[in-house]
Amino acid sequence: MAAEWLLNKATNRWGLNKKHRVGPVSEWIRQCAPKSLEDWEKCYFENLRAFLHSKGIDIPPRDYIRGLGEKLYVKITEIIQKEVDEITVEDCIKYLQSLVLDRTFEGYVTEIKTIYSMLQKALGMDIRPAPDEWDRTYNVDFYIQVGDQYIGLQIKPLTFERWSEAHKWGDVLKASHEKFEKDFGGKVFIIYSCERNNRKEIVNLGVIDEIQAEIRRLRSWGEG
Repeated sequence: MAAEWLLNKATNRWGLNKKHRVGPVSEWIRQCAPKSLEDWEKCYFENLRAFLHSKGIDIPPRDYIRGLGEKLYVKITEIIQKEVDEITVEDCIKYLQSLVLDRTFEGYVTEIKTIYSMLQKALGMDIRPAPDEWDRTYNVDFYIQVGDQYIGLQIKPLTFERWSEAHKWGDVLKASHEKFEKDFGGKVFIIYSCERNNRKEIVNLGVIDEIQAEIRRLRSWGEG
């Protein structure tokens, strides 16, 4: 169906496929356990008839579904068509600029803040944003102070599919991170994050143990 994406968007926009409109279809099909499409069709319309009756709607089930389709047609041809007619070239340009610039940056910042909070809770240490100079010179986003020494942290958001590329970043940043350790005593750790199941997660969870070990090392060094 050529316009299926549009039909899908419009149906979801006006909730024409919601449970209160077409009934609890997922529940019904499990109860019916149909062997064929014909079995399911018969079972569905029987359930829908009772469903409509409970709502005081006295319409044959097939006519009811047809009515929802007609309503969808009106929404698309009257409301969506009017909205489409009002779109300008400038609207399209601004939207794409916002999508690739503003929204991408906002998502990046949100992910950084989320992972930052996770780290702070897991480590039980105060994590502070690195000065701009450290960012430029050492490729460090945050730092942890242990006595008079510092541990550097860099957060790298990436998609799960690109996790295999992560080691390449480590190689590129190795020199600047070694310089940080020489100047401030502590190592720099890269935290890789990605979104899975609509949640931000730290991919290399083992890095938390490594950071904790580095904190202990610096503390023991300071005490010695």
